[in-house]
Amino acid sequence: MMEKADITTTGTVNLIKNPILGKVLFPSSEIQTRISELGKIITEDYTGKDLLLISVLRGGVIFLTDLIKQIDLELSIDFMSISSYPESKSIHTSGVVKITKDLEEPIEDKNILIIEDIIDSGLTISYLLRNLKLRNPNSLEVCTLLDRNVKRIAELNIKYTGFAIGQEYVVGYGLDYKQKFRNLDSIYRLNTAVIKKEFEVMDVSKDSMA
Repeated sequence: MMEKADITTTGTVNLIKNPILGKVLFPSSEIQTRISELGKIITEDYTGKDLLLISVLRGGVIFLTDLIKQIDLELSIDFMSISSYPESKSIHTSGVVKITKDLEEPIEDKNILIIEDIIDSGLTISYLLRNLKLRNPNSLEVCTLLDRNVKRIAELNIKYTGFAIGQEYVVGYGLDYKQKFRNLDSIYRLNTAVIKKEFEVMDVSKDSMA
């Protein structure tokens, strides 16, 4: 019997054998169909407008790459990177958001569409919206592949959504676990039982080294 791949194995054939992956939540075909639908809607909404798509690194890049192929308009793209730093060790603090990579071009008078892979609490994207609004774009909207609104804290108006999801943790199609699994073409649930065991092993190792 073939053994399941280690978490560091590369290539999707080996990756999908990893025990950390649960069931497929959104297969590749379903993702591409939804992206095609979003592309048509965005094309209709922005016809005749100066459109700039901003991808939030890193997870949104794959979504952006496929989405722009389905938008039948002249458009531009740019990238931002954002990090959240905890205010304290408490898991209940929202943390401080910081832009680690800013845009290359000014956005004044342009129609901006922020592209995200997933939105949870909404705190980070809310910060980004406030920041970009100060730069005087003509319009500012959000498009996310996944919307986990059960964890929403900030009040948001998301104009374009691929799929709504619940509490489950997911990887694939740009979404990662420890920076792995972004290259899967489908979106998988994480096997939380396996993850829990990983953390338990890590805790035991720390205790033995103390």
